[in-house]
Amino acid sequence: MSDNFDYDLIVIGAGSGGVRLARMSAQRGARVAVVESRHLGGTCVNVGCVPKKLFVYGAHVHEELEDAAGYGWQIPVDDVSFDWPTLVSNKNAEIERLNGIYGRLLANAGVDIIEGTASLDDPNTVRVGDTTYSSERITVATGSWPVIPDIPGREHLLTSNEMFYLPQLPRHATVWGGGYIAVEFAGILAGLGVETTLLYRGDLFLRGFDDDIRRFTEQEMRKKGVDLRFNVTIESVEQADRGYQAKLNNGDTLETGLIMAATGRRALVDGLGLTDLGVELNASGHVQVDDYFQTAVPSIYALGDVIGTPQLTPVALAQAMVLSRRLYGDGQGEMDYSAIPTAVFCQPNIGTVGLTEQEAKDAGHSLKIYRSEFRPMKYTLSGRDERSLMKLVVDKNTDQVLGAHMVGPDAGEITQGLAVAIKAGATKAQFDATLGIHPTSAEEFVTMREPVA
Repeated sequence: MSDNFDYDLIVIGAGSGGVRLARMSAQRGARVAVVESRHLGGTCVNVGCVPKKLFVYGAHVHEELEDAAGYGWQIPVDDVSFDWPTLVSNKNAEIERLNGIYGRLLANAGVDIIEGTASLDDPNTVRVGDTTYSSERITVATGSWPVIPDIPGREHLLTSNEMFYLPQLPRHATVWGGGYIAVEFAGILAGLGVETTLLYRGDLFLRGFDDDIRRFTEQEMRKKGVDLRFNVTIESVEQADRGYQAKLNNGDTLETGLIMAATGRRALVDGLGLTDLGVELNASGHVQVDDYFQTAVPSIYALGDVIGTPQLTPVALAQAMVLSRRLYGDGQGEMDYSAIPTAVFCQPNIGTVGLTEQEAKDAGHSLKIYRSEFRPMKYTLSGRDERSLMKLVVDKNTDQVLGAHMVGPDAGEITQGLAVAIKAGATKAQFDATLGIHPTSAEEFVTMREPVA
């Protein structure tokens, strides 16, 4: 650390990774500032995982009310009403509370918060408005931003950012895309009573997930009334009498009250001036870094969504911990991107960790596949036609469990525990020797005895 600069570290972006890096580095004695042009907490807290999960909870309430009859509760479901502005207002209040927590965490750690838009004058100088700040090191943690395809009428399309602040819900909505954001929002809208269509250009959505999971999720989403259309995309959009008309590549037209584009995200590097200083971007436009988050300019680092690693909050947090330790701790630590657990909060939920069946085959493993499908106990009395799927991918020669995958209620909660076992290299025999908790859905993961393939 040097006295020749205003700061030892300036972090550009106060999202999950940026805040963690700033806090941990300040607690290790560094003089730290963080620059943020919007709201503290970044995408996850403001227009990502947190408000999305709150909307998912809200979207599931109607099913809970319907299921109540099977348990003796007489609820006149037809008389139940939903008020979207109330959900949005309550969500906003919770996000503001979290913004305040992030601010206090930074302040208590001694981090200076600089409000405004940053750019780099040189490898050690950050400009915010008319003020410049010098720093021994600079870390770019600006995250990513939704991409809207360049089609005629693109100005009529919304992204996930705007969906969190809609004044009212339409009667019909169209979600364009096939990733987890598209699938989650399709479930949210349908659960809140909106007629929902999902359009995806590929054969099946959720590319990169296990194929059994993808097919099973399709089946369950169709049961819930989501109109899934694959091998189709939007060519143009124009205003219509009751909303918008989308022209599709198969010649069809679609009348809808809202079109959300969930068609990808790009690194948010606009206006920073990185390439002018020699920082390299890769083919996808993400900041190029080495294994320790250093760019081609030695004083400039980057982490989180902006570098193109898995766009998950825990990944950015872990990267921040590694970088802080390396810069201001014992100089050790590195990232391990294997067996990252993740969840898709569609309805029903998806939880997954480790290799998919296809990934394991491509890696040369001889496999045993264990799979179980069943109706969750809760729905035996309510009569709801929803099923769960659980799957284990096991190496036939070593007996190591390579992957665990699930579709069903609380899949994310269950998968988090499985992630510990898979990260530790647990074998199928060790799964089998583990006593289940009965009656739970989770016990199925330790009671599947016969391989199906």
